[in-house]
Amino acid sequence: MKKIRIFFSVIILLSIIITSGCAPTQVIKEKSSLSSERLIKSLEANRRKINSFEGIGTLTVISNQLNTSTTFKVTLIKPDSISLLIMGPFGIELAQSLVTKEDFKFYDVLHNTLFVGATSEHVLRDIFRINLPFSDLMDAFIGAVNLTSHLYKEPNSYSVVDDVYNLTYHDALKDLTTNYTINMKQLGITDYKLSNANGDLILTGQYSEFKMIQNVAVPFDISVQNKKENQEVKIHYKKVTTNSNDISINFNIPDDAKILRW
Repeated sequence: MKKIRIFFSVIILLSIIITSGCAPTQVIKEKSSLSSERLIKSLEANRRKINSFEGIGTLTVISNQLNTSTTFKVTLIKPDSISLLIMGPFGIELAQSLVTKEDFKFYDVLHNTLFVGATSEHVLRDIFRINLPFSDLMDAFIGAVNLTSHLYKEPNSYSVVDDVYNLTYHDALKDLTTNYTINMKQLGITDYKLSNANGDLILTGQYSEFKMIQNVAVPFDISVQNKKENQEVKIHYKKVTTNSNDISINFNIPDDAKILRW
């Protein structure tokens, strides 16, 4: 475990030295306001349209432990595979990971070492630098929020001002409140907030710079904050591809790589 901690510290240090998601949705605007039920169903249906995703851009992590940015490439294949490639100057590969709901592989290029083991919340936090469950991580990279739980529920409040829709849901069992802001001009959810009974924010997300890709609006600027642990991940995509037959995950390492089980 000590070696692994040292390894992650080296990767973070290298990133500092080297470098100076609310579903992605297509909403058809109509002259009359949409009902809350129809709006949520449209948003969730479009989230589910993305079966595979590949994005290249800049990943910024801000927390109590670090503040750094790096170039990255993420590949997601639903329902359970996330591949993350961290790159340095001139596209030099520094590390790559492949994470599923069951297990993970993390390859340290500089030390030619492969770490393998079972996926856990600690592994997800160390690799992606934010404390989120696996399914939420997948949605975060796409710029999405799962709306399944709201499909058959009326919101506690629902308002429309010009092109901006605001919906609020309260979960009495968990005593949590979620709020969604949908901007019809942006074609998607632009703001997401989860708060506790005292009104304190737990998780927030901001989404902007939407572009239409295969009839789905995908945000190219994403910011997700875990307020409780003071963690923030910012993503700026330069290129995004969705639902292409060319999208695949290739996790290739040298035959002489040292393998360590976590």
